[in-house]
Amino acid sequence: MFKTIATIATIGAAAALASSTAAAAAAEQWQTSWYAAPQPGWDAGFALPTNIPLSLQKQTVRETLRLSVGGQRVRVVLSNRYGTEPLVIGEAQLARSAGNAAGGASSAIAGAPAGILTFGGRRSVTVAPGQQAVSDALDFSVRALERLSVSTYFPQRAAPSTFHWGAQQTAFVGRGNQAGARQLSEAAPLQGRVFLSAIHVSGGAPATARETAMATGGTVVAFGDSLTDGNGSTPDHDRRWPDYLARLAAARGIGVANAGISGARVLGDRMGERAAARFEHDVLAQPGVRSVIIALGINDIGWPASGFAPHDPAMQAETLIAGYRKLIERARERKVKVVGATMAPFENALQGTPLSDHYSLAKDAVRRQVNDWIRGSGAFDAVADFDAVLRDPAHPSRMLPAYDSGDHLHPGDAGYEAMAKAAYEAL
Repeated sequence: MFKTIATIATIGAAAALASSTAAAAAAEQWQTSWYAAPQPGWDAGFALPTNIPLSLQKQTVRETLRLSVGGQRVRVVLSNRYGTEPLVIGEAQLARSAGNAAGGASSAIAGAPAGILTFGGRRSVTVAPGQQAVSDALDFSVRALERLSVSTYFPQRAAPSTFHWGAQQTAFVGRGNQAGARQLSEAAPLQGRVFLSAIHVSGGAPATARETAMATGGTVVAFGDSLTDGNGSTPDHDRRWPDYLARLAAARGIGVANAGISGARVLGDRMGERAAARFEHDVLAQPGVRSVIIALGINDIGWPASGFAPHDPAMQAETLIAGYRKLIERARERKVKVVGATMAPFENALQGTPLSDHYSLAKDAVRRQVNDWIRGSGAFDAVADFDAVLRDPAHPSRMLPAYDSGDHLHPGDAGYEAMAKAAYEAL
């Protein structure tokens, strides 16, 4: 099991830090308000590039994000889950983003930073390979759907072997330690996330009496692939379906953790670990998790015999269903509600590209067979019927043009908003 620890500077501090972290967790209720699923890098021979630098050194990375729920105290999680060498963080600061509610790409922060993050009382931290660092709680009142910025300074070489490919949010890289700067100078854009993994909040309270009556709390995890990751949505504007879901769920005090990874599969690795390998870390270990929406499977069906996985055998419906059942069983053991999401129509997916073999009539038959099982088997506690929401009634194997981003595989903003409504109803 992947360990979650507040990483230490000396071996002698380890026991005390673990003890204090456990005591604090027992006394305080936390929930995940924002999440980006860590994933390992891949070699240059794969169909898609990673689009991240080979290393960072004496540089600051500033990443913007939007919370789902608010609170009075905040923790930041930095991950070295897939690293092969220690990760040294010289300084990390948290601030409100200067970007407006409509989003946009900017490295500017609003006012002074909330403060320098500490880890076991120290400003710097070394994160061992395979571990993550959870910051000490920072007294910082944040609102639901508020945009924050996390600035991290890397004083020595750091290879981003733990990153998130489909950020849908521009980060910025500047020279030297600019963690506390109002805006990064001479900053270069970065289309991805490096090391930043999660924001936890505690002490949140609904703003009105009506919201207090509705509040149920906890976090729902969106466990999916590139459709959950928001490919095809407008970058820098928080228009993935989990973003729209967060808007709907905020009044009930429900956090939304987006554990989507582009290219993710139930049964295969490549752009991220297979579902079973990351289910504990990305879903069951999330603070306050109350439910999970499993929105996977289309890559298991589409990748074989395509440019993504040309030598993989064709996926069979029974094999994919068996993979779903194992995830359902693990969630039920932890008393986590499981929502199954049907797979969206994908006729002509990636047409006109070297990856057009992602779709075929035989593959679509498997998709429809698995969707029928998701709807009718009773294996899930509830169903979010993304297929029914997105399909063109005149051509059910195709996505409705008004919802299509243009590649016939991923929805655009309107399609993601429709998916969020279906997901919310299933909760």
